[in-house]
Amino acid sequence: MTSIPKIKGMYHYSFPCRDGEETRQFYEDLLGLPLVTCMQADKVPSTGEEKPYAHFFFEMGDGSYMAFFDLGENEMPKPSPNTPAWVMHFAMEMDSIEDVLAMRKRLHDAGVEVTDIVDHEFIHSIYFFDPNGLRLEVTTRVEPPSYMEAEKTRAHAGLDAWTKKKKALLAAKG
Repeated sequence: MTSIPKIKGMYHYSFPCRDGEETRQFYEDLLGLPLVTCMQADKVPSTGEEKPYAHFFFEMGDGSYMAFFDLGENEMPKPSPNTPAWVMHFAMEMDSIEDVLAMRKRLHDAGVEVTDIVDHEFIHSIYFFDPNGLRLEVTTRVEPPSYMEAEKTRAHAGLDAWTKKKKALLAAKG
């Protein structure tokens, strides 16, 4: 049996945007993520589809990227019709709760609707939407040193319990 090659980490996450400059202002000017590249093409390399677009990347502190596609149509990305707005989101980590609070103030002062700190026990987070309707989370870790190691030992049992509960919920619906 061959081993599975290890995935090193996230390179980038891409999302559509309504307007490249509006998105740049939000991510670079407000969140502080520098714009590091912008590619333009008229044909999609992976599919061969003829479609003009700009694909641009903002760099995060760990060297990964938040990326966007401006498809040139000024259309707001549509949310998934069968998924609550709080489900699909992108979480970005900061070093401390003080940093999260400072970002919350910065967002609030800029007129962005942002939640209070949400205590998830192992992380503390704020939530808000970017100009494209993408829900974002800014978070910091607050778990004790061995928390994730302990969680790893319970993860499969937790998923098994959820699978049974879900089956019962679906059966009750008929």
